[in-house]
Amino acid sequence: MPRASAEAAAETARTVLAAATDQFAERGFADVSLDDVAEAAGVTRGAVYHHFRNKAALFAAVAAACHQQVADAVVAAAEAAGPDPAHQLSAGSHAFVDAITSGTAVRILLIDGPAVVGWEEWRRLDEAGSAAHLREALGAIGVDDELIDVLTMLLSGAMNEAALWLARHPDDDTARDRTHRALDRILGAVM
Repeated sequence: MPRASAEAAAETARTVLAAATDQFAERGFADVSLDDVAEAAGVTRGAVYHHFRNKAALFAAVAAACHQQVADAVVAAAEAAGPDPAHQLSAGSHAFVDAITSGTAVRILLIDGPAVVGWEEWRRLDEAGSAAHLREALGAIGVDDELIDVLTMLLSGAMNEAALWLARHPDDDTARDRTHRALDRILGAVM
């Protein structure tokens, strides 16, 4: 394939992925058709099928990209917190809650994701991204090997549940602050 064609194909795939992300975040998996995605992307339905074999595969690609964006936000916040592992753990955990409840992530990752891609795949994506960084941060603060895996899952689950709770309270001006204060209490018990 000539270089210009490969670049154009890659750009089309990115355009379709971006349009699908917006559609799934706004309307949910069940209410979006591939025709909707094609129209939003300004391409034909055939172009969507060329890059993604079906709606479920397209959603899986969107979910993987969202998981990566959340993980990137966690890493950026942890790195910006300085060299202290406890500060990094706290900053990364707070960034996780904010990243997964803002923009497109909450509906795609927490509401539709587990049902559409399946629980095992959803866990794999989470464990490869944010949970891996959480496990690393817990190791850096000195959590022993015997407890690190279970503590990673406990904290990850608590943050996911906090994010779902926060998403269910969009009109509560104090919900985000209360979520972060509660997260500080949990992290304080770990550190």
